[in-house]
Amino acid sequence: MQRYFLNQKASLNQQYKINNKDDIHHIKNVMRQNHGDKLIVNFLNESFICEINEICEEILITTIEPLDIYTELPVQITIASALLKNDKYEWMIQKATELGAHSFIPFISDHTILKLDDKKIGKKLERFQKIIKEAAEQSYRQIIPTINVVKSSNDLLALFEQFDIVLIAYEESAKAKESSALHQALREMEMGSKVLVIFGPEGGFSSEEIQLFNAPCIGLGPRILRAETAPLYLLSAISYHLELS
Repeated sequence: MQRYFLNQKASLNQQYKINNKDDIHHIKNVMRQNHGDKLIVNFLNESFICEINEICEEILITTIEPLDIYTELPVQITIASALLKNDKYEWMIQKATELGAHSFIPFISDHTILKLDDKKIGKKLERFQKIIKEAAEQSYRQIIPTINVVKSSNDLLALFEQFDIVLIAYEESAKAKESSALHQALREMEMGSKVLVIFGPEGGFSSEEIQLFNAPCIGLGPRILRAETAPLYLLSAISYHLELS
């Protein structure tokens, strides 16, 4: 069954409205669902199987069965990644959403190649949010990850106090064959921990940024990963450590 999201709490045997235009289009024209068909809706407090009662300008649904499922990582991982050129950042957030990222903070680093003004950032954010929402639906997530742009490394630093753990994925650590920092960090993560992991752009971090962040640097194995691949490695490692081992 296809999944959708409603930003409200719900209870059993109650009626709700789907009024997101993209969702309505998908239900009516892509899935070609009709009155009486079933779908899954993730509400703020729970997921339900719902029955379609009416399809018009809005879609009326009734919650008919609660779902006892949970597909979120046991820790909240925020990916702070410098903006990347072309469609690399879009590809990364799509796959990272599938792998369980809780939120994203794109930022402008010292070596960021892509340059954006406020108007372009706004358009980019709309595009990013749509990609994340669709990936969350496809991968059976319980939440839609959030995404908020910060304009500099200093602005990113100001957010550190919101997190329990801050880590830097640093290519120089990989080159130096550092192999224990990530393992140690994983062992220190408790259920529900808020974790910020920072990734640089194609050109890597500047030495000034590493000094500014003043956080533990972790290596991601002996190979040097592309900027868009490194967050996926990290999320996979966290999932294996906390969910499969």
